[in-house]
Amino acid sequence: MPSLREMSRDELIALIGVRDERIARQDAQIAVLAGQVAELTAANEVLAAKLAKLEHLLSRNSSNSSSPPSKDDDPGRTPPQGKKRRGDGSPPRSKGKQRGATGSNLAWTEVPDDRQDRFPEGTCECGAGLAGARDLGIVDRYQQHEIPLVAVKVTQYDQHATCCGCGKVHTAARPEGARSGVVGYGPNLQAWAVYLMVVHFVPAHRCRELLESLTGAAPSTGFVHGMLARAAGLLDEVDKRIRTLVTLAYAVCCDETPLRVGSKTPRPGRKKADKYLLVACTELWTHYMLGDRDLATFKAFVVADLTGSVVVHDRYQNYDSAALGTLVHQLCCQHLLRDLDDAGEVYPDAIWPGQIADALRGLIHEANLAREAGHDTIDATVKDKLIYRFSQEFMGLAARP
Repeated sequence: MPSLREMSRDELIALIGVRDERIARQDAQIAVLAGQVAELTAANEVLAAKLAKLEHLLSRNSSNSSSPPSKDDDPGRTPPQGKKRRGDGSPPRSKGKQRGATGSNLAWTEVPDDRQDRFPEGTCECGAGLAGARDLGIVDRYQQHEIPLVAVKVTQYDQHATCCGCGKVHTAARPEGARSGVVGYGPNLQAWAVYLMVVHFVPAHRCRELLESLTGAAPSTGFVHGMLARAAGLLDEVDKRIRTLVTLAYAVCCDETPLRVGSKTPRPGRKKADKYLLVACTELWTHYMLGDRDLATFKAFVVADLTGSVVVHDRYQNYDSAALGTLVHQLCCQHLLRDLDDAGEVYPDAIWPGQIADALRGLIHEANLAREAGHDTIDATVKDKLIYRFSQEFMGLAARP
């Protein structure tokens, strides 16, 4: 190829055209590549956000979210970290009684239910029988707490009829708790069955096995299960009264827990057949309702009647429904503390999650002390100081002491 000095004007113009065309193609390719890089960068940001969200969700457990402890062992989940005592840097608490905690033991009973004198038996080394030995008095005492062996006892009740002098005949009533028929189980056994199933969640068939093993009574599984409906019917008026008393309380704690009861086939439009046990409780009363986690159940629940109370609950959306009326809400402090633990994990270099948590725990502690002392409120000076710390630290305006 000749040098530029040797090329004619037309040849130079042609060469410049080829160069411009090549530069234009390169610019077009660069523009395409730049567009692809921008698309890949945007896609990478989306994937990075999804990954961060997924990692965040997998790090949620019962200590930093509303997730139940039963979910802590799910695949990929981050187990809860051991809690350290605040301020002293000590390791997590060990199981069992803690140092400094109040101990407990079997106390001596001044008036026992039974008293038995025990004397040495057999013969002395000299050959004399100990039955006739001289009593020197009590030298040792021991009290044993024991339960009697329980066995089913069959009692026959013969109801007699009597005739008054006026000629009217009177027949004795059957014992309390007796049902129709000639044979039945007594109220104590029935109450025991309900207690095992309701309080300790013992399945009906295992409850029957326990009753048979411990007492010799062998009711059918159907009879044992049927006691739930019968007991519920007997407590209907009690339930109504408890519901009324709950509505009169200043603060009511509400929650909902899934239960595996009823049909195993989900209703149309639902993924699970689980029911939910809704709870509204105070220090003295607890009202239960079995239903779904939908708005219809919440409207039938006692929470719809709590317009004059402070309703303490989690963030479930139904509590905020306008269909329930105007309620005064308070987020459960345990959920708020979990949120602060979560914030401390997401922002490990920040000090404000610990500041807020310490102030909130201080408020809870002082409220418990005031309650135990019989006071209606926390001491004004202590309350104002703790509320100031909580609010100011929450706004990030106060420095850590």
